[in-house]
Amino acid sequence: MQTIDWIVLVATLAFIVIYGVYKTRGRTNVQDYIRGGNESKWWTVGLSVMATQASAITFLSTPGQAYNDGLGFVQFYFGLPIAMIVICIFFIPIYYKLNVYTAYEYLESRFDQRTRSLASGLFLLSRGLAAGITIFAPSIILSAVLGWDLNTLNIIIGLLVVVYTISGGTKAVTVTQKQQMGVIFLGMFVAFFLIISYLPQDISFNNALEIAGASGKLDVLDFSFDFNNRYTFWSGILGGTFLMLSYFGTDQSQVQRYLSGKSIREMQLGMIFNGLLKVPMQFFILLVGVMVFVFYQFNPTPLNFNPAATNAVVGTPFEKEYNALQNKLNELRSDKSELSYLVAENASKQITAANGEQISAGLALSNLNKEEKTLREKARMVINQADQNIEVNDKDYVFIHFILNNLPRGLIGLLLAVILSAAMSSTASELNALAATTTVDFYRRNLDEEKEESHFVDATKWFTLSWGILAILIACTANLFDNLIQLVNIIGSIFYGTILGIFMSAFFIKKIQSKAVFIAAILTQLIVIILFSLDKLEYIQLPYLWLNFIGCALVILIGLTLQTTFKDGPKTELLE
Repeated sequence: MQTIDWIVLVATLAFIVIYGVYKTRGRTNVQDYIRGGNESKWWTVGLSVMATQASAITFLSTPGQAYNDGLGFVQFYFGLPIAMIVICIFFIPIYYKLNVYTAYEYLESRFDQRTRSLASGLFLLSRGLAAGITIFAPSIILSAVLGWDLNTLNIIIGLLVVVYTISGGTKAVTVTQKQQMGVIFLGMFVAFFLIISYLPQDISFNNALEIAGASGKLDVLDFSFDFNNRYTFWSGILGGTFLMLSYFGTDQSQVQRYLSGKSIREMQLGMIFNGLLKVPMQFFILLVGVMVFVFYQFNPTPLNFNPAATNAVVGTPFEKEYNALQNKLNELRSDKSELSYLVAENASKQITAANGEQISAGLALSNLNKEEKTLREKARMVINQADQNIEVNDKDYVFIHFILNNLPRGLIGLLLAVILSAAMSSTASELNALAATTTVDFYRRNLDEEKEESHFVDATKWFTLSWGILAILIACTANLFDNLIQLVNIIGSIFYGTILGIFMSAFFIKKIQSKAVFIAAILTQLIVIILFSLDKLEYIQLPYLWLNFIGCALVILIGLTLQTTFKDGPKTELLE
């Protein structure tokens, strides 16, 4: 980080915060503060929805995910366009007709207060946990850059977001997200073209794709029903659709974004815009990660991309063993570089392997990549022996390592601004939605006396601060697990199926009434948690995406079964 990088980084982030505070000062009524005054055009709605989902985790973890596993993760998003169409046809018209502040207000009209409170509570639990992770992600980046303590960074980043979220509410979040998405798109395109330019002179973009393909990084579609594989076409279409339906249709952090639209048409166009652009955007970010992988076929890499993990071995009895592994990796990279040139010329060209067997250059390169994975796994074991408290899972450090060690001055600051802008936009949306839900669905709903509008605005600000503090505390106790982008989606999948099941019962199954759906939701949530626990303990194989479908289906099936024994009267007039 040079002076120019700090100038670019600080100036970009300062402009976003100051602009958000300036444009939204003086909001004193609930309509303006929570729903942004219903002033947003469709492109603002679309970009705000996209920015809410595209957290720092997207730009930090996704390239690392592609570096390790290729483009297959894009299947996770295949259900998104389907979900957008369903939400535009069914969800948005009902929310607009009822003029709700939160999605959960509708559930009290359709069912009762306890069902509304249950759905709100599940949202607060899942989104509160996720908000902590979205703060934790950029802290990792600055920790690697500055060498600062992670907890200190969690506090600084969390408080920075809280400032402008409190100042202007939903409108502050919305107006800043346009600038944040602009920075994000610019930075990722710059990074992509720079990576291509850094490849050897004889290696074109098409050659890079051939090298990536020979290494198994371009395998996009998997039509198998293998439950050992988290991401397949079927899990994306079925599990992904249900996850996206729940996230965009019932998660207040997203619902609040499109409820700020000027009209029902602006809301629907904004969601269609998101549906059309989101999958290509994620594919492009994954492609950036694949190009980073190709870049490192020709350039040296550390055994572990987390600098703290490498430093943990220095000066210990394990340093010699670790250095020996690094030397083997360097030798392997030299062989991979030669093979990559052969693959670029002709992937099927026959060469003689070490055992004397004739194999294709593509297969030989694939075998060397497997050897590299083995070396890296051995290195993780050595690091763990040196210091068990060091994070050895380095997927989330791959892209930041490339940025810090290869980009020119000024652009390092821009790329860091991209990731931090994404963190700020996503966390601000989450805190804004958590505070709005707490105020509308719990505080105002259970308040006996009448209060002025300004009272509830102040209450929302205090709840924003409270949720911000809680998110910071969660961030300070987080770790990387498998990798951040999967962790956030796993948290959502545990709760979203149940929430979606409640809403689907409300929208489409008039037979199911309050008592049945309430009990069904509680039973389902317990079953989903048990299934997830059994999967983690390896008693069963169940990719987390399927939890969304299972949760939704169970709420409906159990609700229908229970309804035959309950006699509470129908409350379906709002669906007519």
